[in-house]
Amino acid sequence: MSRSLKNISIVSVATVLSRCLGLVRDILVTAVFGATGLASAFVTAFTLPNLFRRLLGEGALTAAMVPTLNEELAVDRKSSAFRIVNEVTSWLGLVTLVIVVGAMGALHLLADSAWLREVSHDPTQWQRWQTAAHLAVWLFPYLFFVCLASALSAALQTLGRFVAPALSPILLNLSMIGALTWAVWGLNLELGHAQMKWLCGGVLVGGFWQMLAPAVALSRSGWRPAWGFRLSPAVKSILVLMGPTVFGSAIYLINLSVSRIIGLSLNDSAAAILNLATRLVELPIGVFAIAVITVVFPLISQYAAKGDWTGMAAAYRKGMRLILAINVPAAVGMVLLAPPIIRLLFQRGEFGAGNTAEMIPVLGIFAIGLPFFAYVSLLLRAFYAQKDTRTPVRAALISFGVNIGLCFALKGPFSTQGLAIASNVAVIVQAWYLQRALTARRPELAFAPMGRDLAKIGGASVIMGLVVTAGVAAFDSLAVGFGPDLARLVVLIPLGGLVFAGMAFAFRLEGREELLQLVRQRLLGKASETTTK
Repeated sequence: MSRSLKNISIVSVATVLSRCLGLVRDILVTAVFGATGLASAFVTAFTLPNLFRRLLGEGALTAAMVPTLNEELAVDRKSSAFRIVNEVTSWLGLVTLVIVVGAMGALHLLADSAWLREVSHDPTQWQRWQTAAHLAVWLFPYLFFVCLASALSAALQTLGRFVAPALSPILLNLSMIGALTWAVWGLNLELGHAQMKWLCGGVLVGGFWQMLAPAVALSRSGWRPAWGFRLSPAVKSILVLMGPTVFGSAIYLINLSVSRIIGLSLNDSAAAILNLATRLVELPIGVFAIAVITVVFPLISQYAAKGDWTGMAAAYRKGMRLILAINVPAAVGMVLLAPPIIRLLFQRGEFGAGNTAEMIPVLGIFAIGLPFFAYVSLLLRAFYAQKDTRTPVRAALISFGVNIGLCFALKGPFSTQGLAIASNVAVIVQAWYLQRALTARRPELAFAPMGRDLAKIGGASVIMGLVVTAGVAAFDSLAVGFGPDLARLVVLIPLGGLVFAGMAFAFRLEGREELLQLVRQRLLGKASETTTK
C-alpha cells in the first residue's frame, strides 16, 4: 500500500506528537489538581463542548461533507467544492454561535439555582456540580472554534491533505500546557479556581489556533473565505445526510454526559479517574487507528461513489486488519502493564498511591474494550461512505440503552469500575449490531474473511502476553518509583512489540510487511523508499 500508507504514516507521526503533548498536558493537570472534585468538575465541564463538537463537527459534518465534496472533485469542480465549504462554514458558525450563547446563559442560571442544591441531597456533591456548571460557562466558546476547524479539516482531507488537520490539536495542547504552567510557576497562584481559570483560558486560545491552522492550509489550496448563507442543493444534501447522524450523535452526547454526571455524583475522584483511563486507552487509538481511518474513509467513499464494492471491501479489510493488529496487542500490554504505566505517568503531586490503586482496574477494563472502540470507528465510516446514516443512529440508540441501564445497575456494587464495564459492554453490543447490519447490506464486507487474520492476531497477542507476564515477574524484585517503573516499561514494551511482530511473521499474517512498515515509519517519522515507488 503505497500512497495510502504514506498518508497514514504522515497522520500517525503528527498524531503521535499531538497525543504525546496531550499526555504531557494530562500529567501536568493531574499533578496540579490530582483526582479532586475540582479536577472532576473540569473534566465534566470540558465534556460538554467536546461532545457538541462531535455532534456538529467531526462526526456528522465530516461524514456528510467528505462524500459530497468527493462528488464535486470527481468531475473537476474545485471552485464549486470551495463554495460549498463557505456555505457550510457560514451556517455552522451561525448555529454554533447561537448554541454557545444559549448554553452559557443556561449554565450560568443552573449554577446559581436552588434546584441544583435540592436534587443533590449532598453538599459536597452539589459543590462539584456547581463548579462544573461554572467552568462549562468558561469553556463553551471553545465549541465555536473547534466546529469550524472540523469543517475546514474535512475539506482538507477530501483534497488529500492530512497534515494540517492532524497538527491542529497540538496547538490546543500547547496552549493549555503554557497557560497552566504560567499560572502555577509564573504567577505562583495558589491551588484552586484561579489556576483553573487560566487552564480554561488556555483551552479557548488553543481552540482559536485549531481553527486558524486548517484555514491557512486550505487557503494555500485556493480556498478563499466568504459568507454564504444560500441553501444550495449540495448544502441541502449535506443537511439531509447530517440529520440522522446528528440525532445519533445527540444520543451519544446524552450517553456520555450522563455517564460523566453519574461519575461526578459518585465521589470526588470518579470523573477524573475515568477521564485519565480513557485518555490512556485513546493513545493507541489516536496514534494508529484514527490515522488509518482518516486515510481509509475517503478511499472507501470513493469506491462507494463508483459502486465498486469489491474495491471498497479490499480497502475496508486492509484498514480493519491494520487496526486490529495494532489494538489487540496494545490492549493486552495495557492490561498487564497498567500499574507501572499509571505510576510513571501520574503518581506525583496531588495524585497519590491511593489514586493509582483506584485507577489500575479501571484502566484494565477500558483496555479490554480498546479493539472494539477502534473497530466501531471504522465500521461507522463504512456506513457513512455509502451515505447510510440511519443504521448508525439505531446502533447508537441500542448502545445508549445498554450503557445507561448498566451504569445505574453497576454504580452501586462496583462504583467507578461499574461505569467502565457499562461503557465496554455498550460498545461491544454496538459493534455486533453494526457488523451484522453491514453484512446484511453488503455481503462483500462480512467479517468472516477476517476470521483467520483475527485468530493469528489473537494467537500472537497471547504469546506476547505470556512473555510480558514473565517479564513483569522478573522485575518484581525492583522497588516502585520513577526509575524502576521506567526500566520496566523501556524493556517490556519493546520486548512485547518484537515478540508480536515475530509471531505475526511466523503465523504469516496477511499485511504483516505493511504493518511493520507502518510502525517503522511512525518511529522514524518519515516514509521509506518502498512507499514512494
